[in-house]
Amino acid sequence: MSVRDEREPLAPRTTSLYDYALFRHGIEPDGRVPAGGYPLPDGLPPVSRRDRLGPAAAEAAVTEALAPLLADPISARAAVAAHTRLAALPVLPEHIHRIVLGIVPEDRHTGRARRLARRLTRDGTHPSAVHAGLALLCNLGDSADTPTVRTLGMLQEFSRDAVAVLDRIDRTAAAELELGIGAGAPGHGAFRDAVAGGDREAVRAALTGGPTPPGPPRRIAEAARLDQLLDEYPQDPALTVAACRLLLAMAHTHQYRPEVLDYAQAHLVYEAVVARAHRLGPSADSYALLLSLAQDLRSGAGAVLQWPPGRRADLIATLGRLLAEPLWAAVPDEAAAAAGIGPGKGPGGHRAGWMLRTGRRPFIPPAAPATFEIEVVVSDPAVRNVVETRIVLGGRPLVPDLFASGGSNYPEYLLDTGRLRAGPEPREVQLAEAYCTEGCCGALYVTIRRDGDQVVWDGWRGVEGKRKPPAYRCDAAAYDAEVERAENDRSWSWPARDTARLITDGLLERPELLTAWDCGAGGAFTAWDEPSAVELHFTYAPGAEPGVPGKGDPWLQFAWRIPDDGTPPQAQARAALERLTGQNPRTWARLCGGSKEYAEALGHDWPPGGP
Repeated sequence: MSVRDEREPLAPRTTSLYDYALFRHGIEPDGRVPAGGYPLPDGLPPVSRRDRLGPAAAEAAVTEALAPLLADPISARAAVAAHTRLAALPVLPEHIHRIVLGIVPEDRHTGRARRLARRLTRDGTHPSAVHAGLALLCNLGDSADTPTVRTLGMLQEFSRDAVAVLDRIDRTAAAELELGIGAGAPGHGAFRDAVAGGDREAVRAALTGGPTPPGPPRRIAEAARLDQLLDEYPQDPALTVAACRLLLAMAHTHQYRPEVLDYAQAHLVYEAVVARAHRLGPSADSYALLLSLAQDLRSGAGAVLQWPPGRRADLIATLGRLLAEPLWAAVPDEAAAAAGIGPGKGPGGHRAGWMLRTGRRPFIPPAAPATFEIEVVVSDPAVRNVVETRIVLGGRPLVPDLFASGGSNYPEYLLDTGRLRAGPEPREVQLAEAYCTEGCCGALYVTIRRDGDQVVWDGWRGVEGKRKPPAYRCDAAAYDAEVERAENDRSWSWPARDTARLITDGLLERPELLTAWDCGAGGAFTAWDEPSAVELHFTYAPGAEPGVPGKGDPWLQFAWRIPDDGTPPQAQARAALERLTGQNPRTWARLCGGSKEYAEALGHDWPPGGP
């Protein structure tokens, strides 16, 4: 019989939820909180759909029940009244939390409201009362509330709200709680236990002894107190590498929000990594890390942090001088020689080519602080296959500054189509789309127009936050020159990317190559899992408009992978287009979309297990 079975559970109706959380944690044999946290003792109190208040009525009822009590000088009396009133309301507890976040006491009553919040969190036996207390602490709490909030955070119902409170008052505790309740992934336990035990050497070992511990990179850095750890082990190159990887993971733009924007110690860690970079041995991995860091500081999320004047440029210059030293400068050529640049050489060759192409690009200083710049940035292909068209206005990257839900659009969309050109008529252009698609979390738009001898960017749409940017004006001649330079500069590209572009252009000029087979082009791209290969996607849908299914009509999607054969991109694209002239592409392409029913209707075999 386990320890948990030997003890009777505390009575949930007479014991506060705070004490219940302490009890549950106290009977854990290994002292660990299970993944996701503990359930409430009796689950959530039922609130029937028929009786549940709508949003407006719920907000009015909760405000009426709680707001007058914030000024009560006797916190015990106020807590009893608040508990009784909130528990009786037909409102879901998590909705109560959201509503109470908007209730702010008068300045002269903040002390009383804080005491009420502490009573509700420590003594509350109903989830609604505890949610209200946590919501008040989001605005009024301080470090003295950390133990209580951490304890409540061990319960599933309060874990997310507890992390939000701790984010305001104790970032390290917030990180420890989030990582603790997210336990379960292999390798998580060693790092979590090292942090919980305060063993700094074990924390360092967990960060440097293998892959980065699983979990949000910012939380790992906060839990480890990474800025302090770097100071404690200034001579450890492995820790510098781990810190650099965490920074780059936090600054990654193709996620819902780059975590580095919320990392309070980001400046300190950037400074420490750059200062210690010279202690790394020249290698392909180290070169790629430092080159990626320079890209981030130049035009990525790290560039929009509040840097002291000139400091960001100094850090980029320091990295540039290091990578220009003979031993470092030889790394890309050595990596290319070792991998062999050419067809069939795999990811090593592609990464070496990326280092050679990227070279000194991040270290070329802008012509002037207020210039308009277009920079096509290709990420380290060993980490992720991302290409962005980054716009820099006045020295600041536009997209991470205004829109933090996704990265900048790719150059084929913005540059190859001439979308950034300033014509006689205003043109609205999508600069970035949310990682999850525009329909979910939006996109960033600007209207580009010519006004005499100036080009104006205004009419912003999709900007995140309350700040609406002003109109940006640029000398028209300088603007046109920069757009033309960027459109003609393919130095960032690689053979497969060029082949894909040429195939796309060829199908735009000769759509009959696919429509003859009742197909329509979906686009040619470099393969996500193999950037040295091209994939042509097309849709098969016979009908009045080949490749475009009517409502309810069957359709199938195919992908044709074209490996690099070492010939020039022009020859590879020409060969691919010529093959379409005499052979039905459905006979060799891979079926990758549609449904089993559609496949049967169109005379195709559906792959076992689906595409």
